Amino acid sequence: MTPCRTALPAALLLALTGTAAGPAPTAADGASCALRAGVVHDDTLGNHFTGDLYCRNAAGDLYGRPAFDAPVTGRLRTTQSWFVCWSMGEAHKGGNNVWYYTQGDETVNLPSVRAWGNIPASSVLTDTDPFPGLARCPWH
Repeated sequence: MTPCRTALPAALLLALTGTAAGPAPTAADGASCALRAGVVHDDTLGNHFTGDLYCRNAAGDLYGRPAFDAPVTGRLRTTQSWFVCWSMGEAHKGGNNVWYYTQGDETVNLPSVRAWGNIPASSVLTDTDPFPGLARCPWH
């Protein structure tokens, strides 16, 4: 399957990620996911991330911890998103227990969390989980 993507305009990238740093992958680069250095994200727990993985994904729910019985904190509505780290959690239909951490497009529960949460790796279109070079979440 060949991914269909275009580079995001800087203004849209800023609106989606909170920063204009780091180029989005494009169809010309041949990669379905790209690590971006220098992209800064701060979550509501006080964690500071200085890079991310920009990747195609399935829209879906984000969970307060990497388990399906955790509260749904947010939702990804877009199908091209960034992820700041990965952690181990509950097994999912992807055949592993890797989950990626990001901020959703919509808050569902716990408004103080501002839609930050975990999504199973089966919803992120990576070739390998965890994605090589992406940091493990600090709470592992």
